[in-house]
Amino acid sequence: MSVNRRRFLYQSAALGAAVFVTPGVFAEQLTLTPRQTEGPFYPDKMPLDVDNDLVIINDAITPAVGEITHLTGRVLDVNANPVKNAIVEIWQVDRNGVYIHTEAPRRNRRDTNFQGFGRFETGSTGEYRFRTIKPVRYRGSRTAHIHFAINKNGHRILTSQMYVKDNPDNEWDSIFRNTGRASHDLLSVPFKPLPGSEVGELTANFDIVIGETPEDRGNDRGRRGRRRGWW
Repeated sequence: MSVNRRRFLYQSAALGAAVFVTPGVFAEQLTLTPRQTEGPFYPDKMPLDVDNDLVIINDAITPAVGEITHLTGRVLDVNANPVKNAIVEIWQVDRNGVYIHTEAPRRNRRDTNFQGFGRFETGSTGEYRFRTIKPVRYRGSRTAHIHFAINKNGHRILTSQMYVKDNPDNEWDSIFRNTGRASHDLLSVPFKPLPGSEVGELTANFDIVIGETPEDRGNDRGRRGRRRGWW
């Protein structure tokens, strides 16, 4: 196992000891993270490795191509309470714009060193952490984005997408535009240089606010595997 991967996984495991949310700090309820389409390329065949480091698969030596990004955030309810034991899933294209899916366009060009999908279970602070690459435009038809799914007690309770803040491609992306201006700041985050990194690593933070109702469960259930709509 590489030193960087071992350090990353160790840091991820240790995060539960830190305090990221202080009860009572927020006087008003938080705004729910907007729902977005799952798209057609949620993995139909899971990779052998589904941990939170998408840059290195298992104990491989060769990392994925792309700008390495440390993606963090918290899963919270509308009262700013951390949501424990939520399963956060992410999936995205590799540096060549290819999803890890058996029907993905240009799958013969896929970066086989990129995991493409990962999971993380939140602890008492509600925080999640991934090491991935900065997302890129998908085949010229969609702006750069990362798909998110939040699961709790065996139910999908939120499906959404995260975007790169101030990316000019966002303005012509129909899914991003259709969320409305008020939601743009909730779904787009800045990618900043990681202090002290000698290889140009980045950081990004995306907090997710969830609310669960029977209607929410019904809306998200069964979306997996659909191949209609955008991605």
